[in-house]
Amino acid sequence: MDRPGLAEFLRRRRESLQPEDVGLPRGQRRRTAGLRREEVATLCHISTDYYSRLERERGPHPSEQMIASIAQGLHLSLDERDHLFRLAGHNPPPRGAAGEHVSPGLLRIFDRLADTPAEIVTELGETLRQNALGVALCGDLTRYTGPARSVGYRWFTDPEWRALYHPDDHPLHARVFASGLRRIVTLRGPKSYAAHLQNLLLESNEEFREVWNSHEIGVTYQNVKRFVHPQVGDLELACQVLLDPEQSHSLLVYTAVPGSESYEKLELLAVIGSQYETVSGRSSS
Repeated sequence: MDRPGLAEFLRRRRESLQPEDVGLPRGQRRRTAGLRREEVATLCHISTDYYSRLERERGPHPSEQMIASIAQGLHLSLDERDHLFRLAGHNPPPRGAAGEHVSPGLLRIFDRLADTPAEIVTELGETLRQNALGVALCGDLTRYTGPARSVGYRWFTDPEWRALYHPDDHPLHARVFASGLRRIVTLRGPKSYAAHLQNLLLESNEEFREVWNSHEIGVTYQNVKRFVHPQVGDLELACQVLLDPEQSHSLLVYTAVPGSESYEKLELLAVIGSQYETVSGRSSS
């Protein structure tokens, strides 16, 4: 572990970032060059004391999980992330489809989306980031572990998850998820995690077997997704997708037509969403 190099790199990266770069308010009387240590600690989900000790060449040897959290909080590029891991004495994680490090460009866009539901997902529909309105709409999707992290796996195994979507659209959702999983299995190969999910579902779920055996490719949604929210009722939302091909991540942004009933319900959800339990049965806060 290169403590002096790690401390200098962290300090330089912190000083190069401005609050607006990471979705924070600038506030008044800011004298610090770049971000404050406590702001970085909040972004990295660690204590200010722990982060400060790293910048001062002190403290314990940070784990790989801790370094990954710091790299994401500082909005590092993949090259910068790998450099940070090596400074901390760890091998960098893999890049590509298996990686969960969100690119700084995608994060900058995501950080500016406060008035509409948004999330960043892997190619298997595993939610990596979700804004407050996204949580109010769908529940905290980052809390899932194991195969249930994949939205397609949840669709076939979790009845409560289905309740979030209009029942008339359930057959289409099943076809979309099966078609998408088949594409990824073909792309990543029989030893991939996508193939593992395929095998789990084939072994345990009759509905998935039936849809899978149809061998459909390229099934997509129509113009809107129809949600059934437990507090505000039916919503019709368009889903716009921005793809980061290097990491196979997608930014999903849900919007409603201005002036429509769904638009008004989204505005209401922004106000009351955090006060209620979501479809998952957990608090959205």
